[in-house]
Amino acid sequence: MERSGGSTARRWGAVLTASTAALAVALPATAHAAAGPSGVGAKGAFLLDSGANKALWGKDADGRRPVASTTKIMTAVVVLDGRPADLDKQVTVKQSYRDYVVRHGASTADLRTGDRLTVRQLLYALMLPSGCDAAYALADALGSGSSEAARTKSFVAKMNAKADRLGMKNTRFDSFDGITAGSGYSSPRDLAKLARHALGNSTFVTVARAMSTQQKAQNVNRRYTWYNTNKLLGSYEGVFGIKTGSTRASGPCLVFAARRDGRTVVGVVLNDAASRYPDAAKMLDYAYHKHTPLKLRRLPPAAHED
Repeated sequence: MERSGGSTARRWGAVLTASTAALAVALPATAHAAAGPSGVGAKGAFLLDSGANKALWGKDADGRRPVASTTKIMTAVVVLDGRPADLDKQVTVKQSYRDYVVRHGASTADLRTGDRLTVRQLLYALMLPSGCDAAYALADALGSGSSEAARTKSFVAKMNAKADRLGMKNTRFDSFDGITAGSGYSSPRDLAKLARHALGNSTFVTVARAMSTQQKAQNVNRRYTWYNTNKLLGSYEGVFGIKTGSTRASGPCLVFAARRDGRTVVGVVLNDAASRYPDAAKMLDYAYHKHTPLKLRRLPPAAHED
């Protein structure tokens, strides 16, 4: 019996030694991740190695916050995860879309009543100038029901169903554009999950990385010029998206992505007190282990801020 007890003690000793060794190996990486990029002022932030689907760093990563127009990433995802033929569907701009923007003082693509644009064109209007009129048009055109209210409500339901399928446990959408009634929210980690999914669609990447675009209406001789509100594009090496957002409740927000040396990194900053771009740069410097100078490009005078 004593011999058996000694054998047991030796086994436990071996396990403890192995566990201690494993912990010693893990500690530097854990300490490095806990330290993270210095000086990030956002109240919520998250950094994800997209290819490996590995968390690199977070700050209140699962905290629920209003996320403003970064909501439109999900609007685009619901559109793009639908039928491919829908991209060529033509949508007639209604006065109600314009009235909605005026009523809420919302960001706009300045869509003109009676113009017809394809769903693909409306994705540019949604993502670049952050058009809430474009979001309304997409929700109305691709939702189901006999009225605008029913169709837009069903579209938001699709957004929430998609969030559930993606495992976005701290997310609830109550609008198609981020103009929340007070019950809409997401978290930095959830938005990174969403962005990673969205980046799997080549059309989404093409739209999100465009700094500007010109699109002609299908039925009249009118050309729209839209500029991307994301100033990180063209200002930091490798950045190719994704979406800005800002309301009084949310503060400045940014979901961003960069690809360098064959590695894609996704980041999120929420409620960032107007320093979202420098914070994003700090996070990318941390992810790529290299300081890259940031000189923000200026938006043209005609461009919208978001």
